[in-house]
This record gives sequence, C-alpha cells and structure tokens, in this order.
Amino acid sequence: MTQMAKALLVDDRRENLMALEAILQGLPVQSVAVESGEAALKQLLVDDFAVILLDAQMPDMDGFETAGHIKRRERTRHIPIIFLTAADRDAQLALRGYAVGAVDYLTKPFDPWVLRAKVSVFVDLWSKTRQLAAQSEVVRERESQWRVLTDAVDEATALLRSDDPDARDRAVEMLEQARWGNPL
Repeated sequence: MTQMAKALLVDDRRENLMALEAILQGLPVQSVAVESGEAALKQLLVDDFAVILLDAQMPDMDGFETAGHIKRRERTRHIPIIFLTAADRDAQLALRGYAVGAVDYLTKPFDPWVLRAKVSVFVDLWSKTRQLAAQSEVVRERESQWRVLTDAVDEATALLRSDDPDARDRAVEMLEQARWGNPL
C-alpha cells in the first residue's frame, strides 16, 4: 500500500492557507493546513510529512520557534521546511530561518510555479526515501533467510562428514526443512 506524500501548511491567515492549497493542487501531495505553530506541532505527532510550508510571522509561536521545536524532535528533524513570509526582504530574517533549519526562505509575493517546483522536489525525495526503506527491509529479510540456509548447509555438511550412520538422512531432512521453511 503506497501512502501519498503530505505537505504541512502553517499560516495564521486562512486566506493564505487556501492560496497555498490552490498552488499545490494537482501535485501528488495531500495538503494539511493548520493555523498556528502549536497546531503544526500537534499534527506532526500523528502524521508524516514530505515538506512543511511555514509562515515566519505568526502570533503566539512564530515560525522560527515552531521550526526550532520541529528540528529538535528526532521524528521530525529530517522534514524540509520552506519559510514563507510577507516581510520585506530582510536578510536577518532569512538568516534566522536558515539557522533554525529551513531549506529555503521565500518572501511574498513569490512565484507559485517556483513553490510548486520546490515542493515537487521534496515530495519526490520523500517518495524515493520510502522506496529505499522498503527495499532495504526486503534485503534485510533476504539476508536473514540466507543466514538460516547457510547455517543449515554448514550443519548438514558437518553431519555428512561425521561417522554417524544416520547422518545422511538427518542432513537431508535438515536441508529440506531449511529450504521449505525459509524460501528465497
């Protein structure tokens, strides 16, 4: 079962969230919109996300503080954060965003196609990472099966080299059990 990538959209203004959802429409990503840093942190406890689009300036917990919490959590520190802000191009704010772990910092108005392209890259990376994890699990299972079979062959070989008259039958039985119980 393939899980669809999700993008967490965080902005204290509902109209901005609706605009972001419209920009991302048609991409292979499910948008999850929340209106505060606190709500974002709660959402991150229950869902996995490919990317976070985070408003830098919000009341109560701003985007920088929210990002700091996200990057301190083991479960969420790897999620790329793109800051979005209406603030004019203040280099200090951008530096602050990068300092708390952002991968990008866009000021409004931004080109929606640029944002779509950036989100697409992170969604693709998320999907590829999940595919690699699934393939790694298959490889680990195969290696485990290989070890069981190798151990059975080693034990059967030792039996066949022994002077035991029943060794051949026990070795064959051992190899058949390993083969059928742990197919490659």
